[in-house]
Amino acid sequence: MSKDKILLVDDDPGSIRLLGRILADVGDLRFATSGEDALGVAKEFLPDLMLLDAEMPGMSGFQLFDALRAVPALADVPVIFVTSHSEPEFEVAGFELGAADFIAKPVSAPLVLARVKTQLRAKHLSDELRRIAKIDALTGVANRRRFDESLEREWRRAHRKGDAIALLFIDVDHFKLFNDHHGHPAGDACLRSLAEAMAGACLRPADLVARYGGEEFAVLLPQTPRSGAEHVAHRLLDAVDALGIRHSASPSAGHVTVSVGISCYDTDSACWVDAASSESRFLADLGLRCSASDLVHAADRALYAAKRSGRAQAKFLDVADTDSAVAARDASPARRHRRA
Repeated sequence: MSKDKILLVDDDPGSIRLLGRILADVGDLRFATSGEDALGVAKEFLPDLMLLDAEMPGMSGFQLFDALRAVPALADVPVIFVTSHSEPEFEVAGFELGAADFIAKPVSAPLVLARVKTQLRAKHLSDELRRIAKIDALTGVANRRRFDESLEREWRRAHRKGDAIALLFIDVDHFKLFNDHHGHPAGDACLRSLAEAMAGACLRPADLVARYGGEEFAVLLPQTPRSGAEHVAHRLLDAVDALGIRHSASPSAGHVTVSVGISCYDTDSACWVDAASSESRFLADLGLRCSASDLVHAADRALYAAKRSGRAQAKFLDVADTDSAVAARDASPARRHRRA
C-alpha cells in the first residue's frame, strides 16, 4: 500500500524540521518555504494532506489556500493551518474558507499526530466515496459521469500536448430481444460479462471503459491514433464473440454481438491543431476547430452506420466529418476471425 503524501509549508525552516521529525513515520513528506514554491510542489506532488503556515511573507497561507482550490486536482486536498494565532475569529475565518483543522504553535507532537491521522482517515473515506460515485453499479466499469469528466480532461490534454485521442461507442445488438427472450436477470449478467471482456481488451491503464447508458458502452483511448483505435475495436469484437453468450432471439447471430462506432482526432484530421503552431491555437481558441462533442457525435454516427450495415462490425468516422456528408467507412483491418 502506498504511503500517504504530506506537504509541509512554512517560511521557518526550523518549524518544517520539527514537523518533519514528528511525521517522519506517517507518510511521504515534501517541503516548501513559500506559497509560490508550495503551489508548484503541490501540482507535481499531489499531496493527500497539507500542513500550512497561515502567515508567510509574499503569498500568505490563506492566499495559497485560495490558489489551491482553483486547481481541480488539488481542490479536495485537506489543509491544516499551523499558526501562532489563537483568536477564535482567526480560526473562524479559516474554517469559512474550507480549512480542515488548525494546530497552534508551539506545536505538540501528540496533537499533531492525532490531527494528521484523523484528516488522512477522512481523506481516504472521501476518496472512496468519490470513487464509488463514478462507478456503474451493475457492471463495475466507469459510469457516465466519470466518462464525461474524463473526456473533457483528456480532450484538453490532447490539444495542449498535441496528442491523438480516440473514442469508441459500443452497442449490444438486439439487446431488447435478448431481455425479452432470456429475461432481465440474464440481461444484467450479459452486460456484466461484456463490460469485463471490454475492460480486458483495453490493455493500457489510461484507457477508460464506461457504461454510457442502457446497453451502450464507451471506450476512451487517450494518445491513440486511428490505426490504434481500429485495432482496439476489432479486439473488442473478438472478445465479445469469444464469450459465446447464447442469443436465441437474435435475427443476425446465435450469440451476443456488438456494433462499434469509432471516431478519432489525430494528425490526419482536418481540424488537427498543431500544439507548436500559434495560428492553429488561435483558430482553436476562436472555436474554428473541432471539440470533444464532435468526437462524440462522430462516434455516434459511426455506430449508427455499423448497425445499419448489418451489426457485429466496426465503422470509422473522423471527428472533422461530423457535419459533412462523408459516410463512415469500414474499420481496418477489414478481416477478422469470427465465431461461426
